[in-house]
This record gives sequence, C-alpha cells and structure tokens, in this order.
Amino acid sequence: MSATTTIRIPDELKARLTRLAEAEGTSTHGLILDAIAEKADALECRQSFLEEARQRHEHYLATGEGIPWEDMRDDLRRRAQGEDVPLPVARRIGT
Repeated sequence: MSATTTIRIPDELKARLTRLAEAEGTSTHGLILDAIAEKADALECRQSFLEEARQRHEHYLATGEGIPWEDMRDDLRRRAQGEDVPLPVARRIGT
C-alpha cells in the first residue's frame, strides 16, 4: 500500500530532476522516491550513530572506562599499515 503526498517543488528544481531522471533512464517520480529513501536512510544512520555515542558517553561517565587516545591512535596506525591487531581494551582513564 502507498500513500499520496503532495509537495510543491520550485520550477528550477523540477527541471533539474526531470533532466537527471531522463539521463538516468528513470522517471522523475522514481528519482524523487529514491532521493527521499536515501535521505531517510542517512538520517536513520545518523540517529543510530548519535544514540550509540550517547550510550557510550553515559557508560564512560558511569565507569570512567575508555580507550586513551594514545592507544587508539596506535591501533589505528597499525591497522592502516595492514596489521591484524586485536581491538584495544577499555580501561579506567584519568584520576
């Protein structure tokens, strides 16, 4: 099932969409639906990322555990050089 929604699109944007849809071999309607779906996917991914960051920050505040920047930097450098290294282990940081 699908719902109908009416949106107003400025003439210039409509012309761009029509031109792009023709170049891609699709309809303007299809192009708009794809664009909306891509935007929704991106927003869901962003919200998920932010929620995970919030949870990790709460965990850090509650436990004081984290991965010091020096350890993380070394891990990232080694991985970038192709080394197969174990994940760094969180530990109590600071005071």
